[in-house]
Amino acid sequence: MTADPIIRPLQPGDSIPALTQLLHRAYAPLAAQGLRYMATHQSDDVTRERVASGRCFVAVTDGVICGTILYRPADRTKGSPWYDRPDVASIGQFAVEPGLQSRGLGLRLMALAEDQCRADATPELALDTAEPATHLVSWYGRQGYRFIEHAQWGHTNYSSVIMSKTL
Repeated sequence: MTADPIIRPLQPGDSIPALTQLLHRAYAPLAAQGLRYMATHQSDDVTRERVASGRCFVAVTDGVICGTILYRPADRTKGSPWYDRPDVASIGQFAVEPGLQSRGLGLRLMALAEDQCRADATPELALDTAEPATHLVSWYGRQGYRFIEHAQWGHTNYSSVIMSKTL
């Protein structure tokens, strides 16, 4: 991949299997740690369902999807006391091609989601991640996200931390 990635909304002609495969590659190190994130093993049908739950953005370079983030407006964010609040939007299905990580693409995707949240006039943007993934909890903390609560999702094998940022 040579070109600087362009970030845009997922388009009808984009490949859901390619998006699913990106998620599997990006989450593989977490799976190797024994963490069963949905993105470690989800099917194309699950990817499609998750994409439909919000606004999916992809980073594309040389015609290949190399990053993604799913922004869910407040009316589509639910599942915990914090997520159920009317003033909280969320992000999920966040991934960057492993070979492109630590080059700023993830920060660009996060900034786009934060801009979406501001445009929706929603004051909080939240996310969840595995509590044992301390490197991710720390990374989100450095981006201004703070711990809110714990959650236990039925599809995971770990306790999640919900983090949020006031925008």
